[in-house]
Amino acid sequence: MTATDHARELLQIAAAAADSKQAEDLVALDVSGPLPLTDIFLLATGRNERNVIAIASEIEDKLIEHGAKPLRREGRAEGRWILLDFGDLVVHVFHEEDRMYYSLERLWKDCPAIPITVPVRETAE
Repeated sequence: MTATDHARELLQIAAAAADSKQAEDLVALDVSGPLPLTDIFLLATGRNERNVIAIASEIEDKLIEHGAKPLRREGRAEGRWILLDFGDLVVHVFHEEDRMYYSLERLWKDCPAIPITVPVRETAE
């Protein structure tokens, strides 16, 4: 199996939202093979707890604006690892230390990566 077009569309919206809040190290994995309940994991890193919360909030807001319904969210109070479950797409926003510790990329290393396209940020001159 491969991720659905709908899941890929949600991924691009979520990735753009994460990027707009300076998320780092965005990685998307097609987990549709081993997991029957979701298609894609999006992993993102924030520099600190406040940044992690801002990234997760922006992703959630943009996906809701697009009509996606959040099924579950966990970890917002701590701001270390926030999980947003939108059915076809599950977003993991990590604090840098937690991302390295849990190393989901290693755990799901057999799942293919999905290319992410984010808008180019304008730089101040």
